[in-house]
Amino acid sequence: MFKVAALYKFSEINNPLEVQISLKKILKKLSIYGTILVGSEGINGTIAAKNEKNLNKALMHLKNLKGFNDLDIKFSDSKKNPFIRLKIKLKQEIVTIGDKSIDPTKSVGEYVNPEDWNSLLEEENILLIDTRNDYEYAIGSFKDSINPKTQKFRDFPKWLKNQDFTHEDKNSKKVAMFCTGGIRCEKASSLMKNEGFKKVYHLKGGILKYFESVSKEKSLWNGECFVFDDRVSVKHDLSVGDYDMCHGCRMPITETDKNSQKYIRGVSCPNCYDETTEEQKSRYMSRQKQVDLAKQRNQKHIGPKEEVFN
Repeated sequence: MFKVAALYKFSEINNPLEVQISLKKILKKLSIYGTILVGSEGINGTIAAKNEKNLNKALMHLKNLKGFNDLDIKFSDSKKNPFIRLKIKLKQEIVTIGDKSIDPTKSVGEYVNPEDWNSLLEEENILLIDTRNDYEYAIGSFKDSINPKTQKFRDFPKWLKNQDFTHEDKNSKKVAMFCTGGIRCEKASSLMKNEGFKKVYHLKGGILKYFESVSKEKSLWNGECFVFDDRVSVKHDLSVGDYDMCHGCRMPITETDKNSQKYIRGVSCPNCYDETTEEQKSRYMSRQKQVDLAKQRNQKHIGPKEEVFN
């Protein structure tokens, strides 16, 4: 069993390169897998280890960094390693919104603890916004939430401008925002504040912390939650979900999708079959063949690109 930790914190880092080098050296020695993004605005990532003590040592090292003692961490389990290798990457933004004026270290909405989230949603005049992408929303979300139908988080500011919210809306409406682990809705709340919204709230720790803290019987969540690793999705009890992933387009797919003539393992699914060229399909087939051969030799293949929720 592997222990998985999703983590992030917006806090100024003066020398991201120094932090990257240090993390890579220490986490590699601890046999940590996963991806961590390091930037001047903070740290964002998901990591896993078979040895829970080693994972705790890695998290302690991260929390000992200046400004990260209250690092936001969500735990879950996976029967197999959800990551292929360890990657520590330098990024301009640890979650990309594409606007340098948005700075969560200076201005954000009000945090709402998971235990208090249901009460907020039961209030009147609530504008509940899912800040995740369209394919994430498709497999689960909170009841009555708004889907901005974005393909990438950096599309969110454009969606917001297209809504034509009035001055009265910005003064009177309560905006409640959420995402997988809390990082996107926190940055989106900074954007909303910049745009003049007065009453902005976001779910502390995101959906994953809500799953940890609120029983399924009291939950207002419908469906599963997409995660950016080989588990694809998790259920409310944080066990591995029922979805698989198309490694052609990285969309979550069901068993019904797999029965389609447009599904080719490791190559395509009904969502992307008509969008890719024969040359691309051939390249994906070659990649899948190498993955299968590596498995036969009990080796790890780099496989498709891994992502951090963003």
